[in-house]
Amino acid sequence: MKTKEIRCSSPAVTYGKVLFEMKVPEEAVSRTRQILAEVPQIAEILQNPTVAMRKKQTVIDKVFPEVMRKFLKTVCAYQRTSLLEEIFASYDRLRDEEADVVHAVLLCTTVPGEEQKKGMEDFLCRKYGAKTAQIEVRKDDTLVGGFILRVGSDEYDRSVKGSMDRLAQKIAGGR
Repeated sequence: MKTKEIRCSSPAVTYGKVLFEMKVPEEAVSRTRQILAEVPQIAEILQNPTVAMRKKQTVIDKVFPEVMRKFLKTVCAYQRTSLLEEIFASYDRLRDEEADVVHAVLLCTTVPGEEQKKGMEDFLCRKYGAKTAQIEVRKDDTLVGGFILRVGSDEYDRSVKGSMDRLAQKIAGGR
């Protein structure tokens, strides 16, 4: 679930680091996310300040994987449940750093074939010193042709639209 870029606040980064350092299995974190996504009422209960802490703890004990319970109770106790999505994003980043995974978004008019995608993954691994690269492909017909590959703040624009924009800038700058 790496489809959106989330800017983490400091508490979320701290909690994400704690979750990562607890060595909670990825499956338990994933299951917790799934429960919160599929049953939004649970998140509402955990976030609601009028719900007694004892009731929140009971819900956590009944619903979530055992290895996540202590962490979730702490998050509730410090009223940080509204940050859970950011906490999980921080956890993901730390997990990916440890595993040497680089993430990229590919904007394109035509979805690349497996060989092309593999070539881009190899390029990303070499460029960023990663063991693996994960590329999210998004169709964008406004590019006219070609592609834009984004990795963090780096952008590799090989689109027809990008070429036309650069040419227009050169022409306008030459006057």
